[in-house]
Amino acid sequence: MLRSVASAVILALVAPVLTTAGGQMLNRNPVPGGTITSSDYAARRAAATAAVDSGIVLAFGAVEPVVDWPNFFQVPMFQYLTGFGESDAVLLIVRRKGALTSTMFVPTQSPVVARWVGERTAPRDLQGKIGITGRDIAQLRTTVDSLVGTGLPVYIVPDIHNGDYVRKDSLTRGASFISQLKLAHPSIVPSSIHVAVNTLRAKKSPAEIELLRRAAEISARGHREAMKAAAPGCGENEIQAILDGTFRRLGGDRPGYGSIVGSGRNATTLHYSDDNDLLRDGDLILIDAATSFDHYSADVTRTFPVNGKFTPAQRDLYQLVRDAQEAFVRQIKAGTTLKASNDAGKAIISTGLTRFGLIESPTGTFDGTPDMNCPEGGCPQLNLFALHGYGGHGIGLEVHDPAQYYVAPGQVSVGDVFTVEPGVYVSPEFIALLPDTPKNRAMRSKIGPAVEKYKWLGVRIEDDYAMTDKGLEWLSSGVPREINEIEALMSEPQLQLPGGGTCGTRRR
Repeated sequence: MLRSVASAVILALVAPVLTTAGGQMLNRNPVPGGTITSSDYAARRAAATAAVDSGIVLAFGAVEPVVDWPNFFQVPMFQYLTGFGESDAVLLIVRRKGALTSTMFVPTQSPVVARWVGERTAPRDLQGKIGITGRDIAQLRTTVDSLVGTGLPVYIVPDIHNGDYVRKDSLTRGASFISQLKLAHPSIVPSSIHVAVNTLRAKKSPAEIELLRRAAEISARGHREAMKAAAPGCGENEIQAILDGTFRRLGGDRPGYGSIVGSGRNATTLHYSDDNDLLRDGDLILIDAATSFDHYSADVTRTFPVNGKFTPAQRDLYQLVRDAQEAFVRQIKAGTTLKASNDAGKAIISTGLTRFGLIESPTGTFDGTPDMNCPEGGCPQLNLFALHGYGGHGIGLEVHDPAQYYVAPGQVSVGDVFTVEPGVYVSPEFIALLPDTPKNRAMRSKIGPAVEKYKWLGVRIEDDYAMTDKGLEWLSSGVPREINEIEALMSEPQLQLPGGGTCGTRRR
């Protein structure tokens, strides 16, 4: 579309390269080795439908947003199969005895509409642009009806933005189209092939790893800028603006997910999203934010002191989480499962929380509320402070992307790209909500002083790793994570913000 083309031209004319924190030049232009070709997309379509001997496969792209005017971005599975980044498109694949043909159905745009929103690809131009025959979207339903009438079975690729909710899909355009199709053809029983697509997506190609490497580099630069700007008196919103602006300025297409900037007690809410509070002297700030680059999203989290210096209590908790992250990473090798990594991280956290007095012992338990689904004997006290796993979700077209080790035998393999992200969060309010039982009263009495010491500290450290044919690669290495490195960076002059000045003041 015109908006995307114009942005690319402006970026190329203003400055093709920028300097990274280490003095290297960060290229805004297309990434060498990061190009996914039309032949690659064709191979993906063939592999995703290989189990279909004869049938119709419908893949639905995202519709144009219905408010004025958010940026459009394609749904991940459709993007993976086509590389086509325009709205309201539907891919039709027909297989007959294994032979495959693909047709892309798109709207035909009037010149008047193009004046307002920019030109989109006409059906006749699709073959030259993406290697797929094009037709007008108005012909889709009659074409599908005709094919269904021949007795071919129907398969679908859901048009959902988040794979975590694929089984709850009922409101998308694809789901609506299939519902209407079933009314007209009651005998059909559509089947989803999202599992086949996700199996392919789990193994990242060298080109995909290169795109994720660039996304992580840009994300790391954004975190560095945030560290340099943060100070007592700044707004969380101002730090978020620095992150998101840096991502876009360095070539990211959009934030990979809603940027989390939580200071003080807000850092103990894992997916805090208001980003409107004030940064206060003596607090920690937790930032979970990353860019998408050419549709591929990094996922990076850093926690640091607002005033640039860790207190003793903050050091305790931060170093514990950092040690758990390192223990997790040391176990990762190609061909191994992540159970050993998870166990190593868990052992560090449980031992440390016991040493700090936040739990009674690594095996201590408490009486939970009914919605906690505690096993017989109680929930682990560890779960009061370590609320999630220690690492291992895939990244890619989605920030929670498929990974090869998600399925048996659960081994990390070349092509896996994933996060490692231990965290500890101390919320007195959460502990106060527990049932008033003898076990809980005794636990509160013992851990109360430690909860008071570490109250409202939330620490998460998250980095991106890729398993390549050369071994494990740390993609997000461009942002400090050791205490001395963070304090050194924050001792530098504060970042000057657009419009002049700083958003707060750190004491020297």
